[in-house]
Amino acid sequence: MALMERWYPASTAESWDKVGLILGDPARIVERIHLAVDPVSAVIDEAVNDGADMLITHHPLYLRGASFLPETDPKGSMVARLIRADIALFNAHTNADVAHDGVAHALADLVGLRDAEPLDHAGFDEDGRPIGLGRIGTVTPMSFGEFADLVASVLPAGPTGLLVGGDEHARIETVAVSGGAGDHFLDTARAKGADVYLTADLRHHPASEHLEGGAPYLLCASHWASEWPWLPRLASKLRTAAQEANVAISVEVSTIVTEPWTSYRQITPSRKTTSTPSGGLS
Repeated sequence: MALMERWYPASTAESWDKVGLILGDPARIVERIHLAVDPVSAVIDEAVNDGADMLITHHPLYLRGASFLPETDPKGSMVARLIRADIALFNAHTNADVAHDGVAHALADLVGLRDAEPLDHAGFDEDGRPIGLGRIGTVTPMSFGEFADLVASVLPAGPTGLLVGGDEHARIETVAVSGGAGDHFLDTARAKGADVYLTADLRHHPASEHLEGGAPYLLCASHWASEWPWLPRLASKLRTAAQEANVAISVEVSTIVTEPWTSYRQITPSRKTTSTPSGGLS
């Protein structure tokens, strides 16, 4: 818990967010740690089967208060299973998004951004490094289509793939990224001169209206895929810190795809449609 607070201070989380220890005894000894994006039933089953003492997730279990936790409720059932298995639950959400070496930083590194800085600057950490949501930097100049192929080759695979919007022949160099739902940064990415903006959960109307104005062109990944790359980085940090402290711990990273969608179908309508440059139909 001390390491997580040092790397991802709770004070840097958004005011609406819920971060920190959700369940568990801070005094209990931890030997096996499990990491995941979402605290969902399949992940809890995996943590229990792995014999974990602590589950660290990116997303919180609750963002709003709960008055009742019966086991007939899905979240009540998860709480009961974690308590019975004596597994602590801890999360770092927007405080991990903004951090140096956090969620946004991991996504920027994954797609090869150079000299990346926060897209939405929020100050500096205790070591004087800039923090904030998203990242913006440069890549080797290439076509937008080539960059889309690169992103598709390095993101973890999910059932929805990568949606592409824009002129795939255009040359690009400046790229903005933001893990998770990111259409609130469309204007910011444009104002900062991005040629491409990679994020997740883009809604139809904001994306369509944005592309009518040209660049940055859009890459829309799945929410889970855009945030999962942080987990191996966190695992490495925990293992290194434990080794330096001469503490024996095991850290495992869940690879369960915790999207709500489980598969993908290619749509084959009888009426032929064509895509416009902005992704609409004609």
